Parts: sequence; structure tokens; C-alpha cells
Amino acid sequence: MDTIRVGLLLVALTALFVAVGAWLGGPTGLAVALMVALAMNAGTYWFSDRIVLRMTGAEPLPPEAAPTLYRRTEQLARKAGIPMPRLYVVPDPQPNAFATGRSPEHGVVVVNEGLLRILDDREVEGVIAHEIAHIKHRDTLTMAVVALLAGAVMTLVNLAQWAAIFGGYDEDGPGWMEVLVAALVAPLAATLIQFGVSRAREFEADRTAAALVGAPHGLIGALLKLDRGAQLVPPRATPPQMAHMPIVNGVRAKGGSPGGFSRLFMTHPPVEARVERLRALYRNRGAPARPPATA
Repeated sequence: MDTIRVGLLLVALTALFVAVGAWLGGPTGLAVALMVALAMNAGTYWFSDRIVLRMTGAEPLPPEAAPTLYRRTEQLARKAGIPMPRLYVVPDPQPNAFATGRSPEHGVVVVNEGLLRILDDREVEGVIAHEIAHIKHRDTLTMAVVALLAGAVMTLVNLAQWAAIFGGYDEDGPGWMEVLVAALVAPLAATLIQFGVSRAREFEADRTAAALVGAPHGLIGALLKLDRGAQLVPPRATPPQMAHMPIVNGVRAKGGSPGGFSRLFMTHPPVEARVERLRALYRNRGAPARPPATA
């Protein structure tokens, strides 16, 4: 169901891009904007792992520094049918982790030092399985495509604004009021769709992680601890534009999970919803879900 939802959201984002381009610039404007957006995003896609690692200050994690982590990561990667991802560590006290790389062959799993301090071995295993699931599903590629389309929508609107400023429209083109509406509505719609894709991919990664490990208990305990830790410990290395990448959003405002309409602006599903899905998944398999350890 989550995979179907992602597909529908991608179709919606593509349709939004085409509609805005055709409305603001016609076929010629659409073609020009598409080339500009591709040029802006292609470099980010091909070098995304290097960019992200440099932005966060991540360093390679030597095998001798974490032999158990390396051994379990290798086992989970083999079970998932992907190459062993490279392991990096970020000198950040906030407990968190994320995956990057445009394909399983270029997969990287990054953990913060704070995560290694507060999670037990079972919980770390759940987190690594979650990030391997992202790599297996090529979620980094999916999110790159989503970011490209969302960026293209915003590029179209920017071009329309400049054209309106310099009188680039004829009488049949959109007026100032129409451009203003597009400038407000189109980026908002693109952002909501982008966040919707991100939330759906988290649910799917949780499900796959539980299957790889064989039980959801470690991941459940990790999610509860990491969510609490993210509220208490501000990040030192994760910029706001990377909020969608870690296993929990570490740059959100403190005070708990928002509700109602504001949930549309969340990069991740509420941790309570993720935990309940994992527990329900295990109950449906006929085994009781024992309560996880909490921080």
C-alpha cells in the first residue's frame, strides 16, 4: 500500500510540474525550465553521498572500532541481497542515523555518536536494518527524483516571476495575480507531496527492517529512544534541509508531535504511528509483542 501511495504521489508531482509549466510558459517555457531543473539537480544526484557526508562532517568508521556493528551490518546486507554498505560516524551527540547513496552499490549508512551511546545492540541492529531497507528499496533514488521534480516546479515559478517583472508575457499569458497565486500554491503543493513520499518510505523501511531482523522489538525500542533523544538533544551536524533523511526528524521544534493539518508538513510519520504499525505487524503473525526498553 505504501509503495502504491508513493507511485501516486510521484504521478501527482509530475502532473503538477507539467501543469504549472504549460500554464506559465507554454511548451517552450516547459522545455527550458526542465533543462534548467535537470542541470541544477543532476550534480546533486550523482554526488549526493559526497555532499551529504561533507555537510555532516561524517568520517569512515573503522572496522576495528566497531567489529560487532560491522559483522551485523554485513549479515543484514547479505540477507537483504545488497552489497555491504560503507559505515560512517558523525561526531554529533544527538542520537540519529541515515542512509545515502544513489544505488545499493553506492550505499552508505551513517550513525551519530549519540546513537551508539544510548542504544543497546538489539536496538542498533533495528536501526541498521531500517537504513539497509532504505538502500534496498532505492529510497535515496526515489527522494532524488522527488526533490528534482519539486525543485523543477519552483524553478518554473521563479522563471514566471522574472518574466512578469521584465514584461516577458504577451496579452494571452498569465497576469501578475496569476503568477502570484502560482508562486504561493505550486511550491506548497510540491512540498506537501515531497513530505508525503518521505513519510510513506519510512513506513515501508520499518516493515522491511522488522522482516530482516525477524522481530520488531529492537526497532521499536530504538524509535522511542531516538525520538525522545531528538527532542532533548539539538543536532550539531544535521542542517534543516536534511530533516527528511535521518530515521527520526532531529531538527523539528520541541514539544512533541504535531497533529491535525500540521501533520501534512511532517517529514516523518509520528513515532507512535510507526510503533503501532510494527506492533500490529508482529501481532498479525501470531506472536505477542513484548514492550521495548525506553530511555
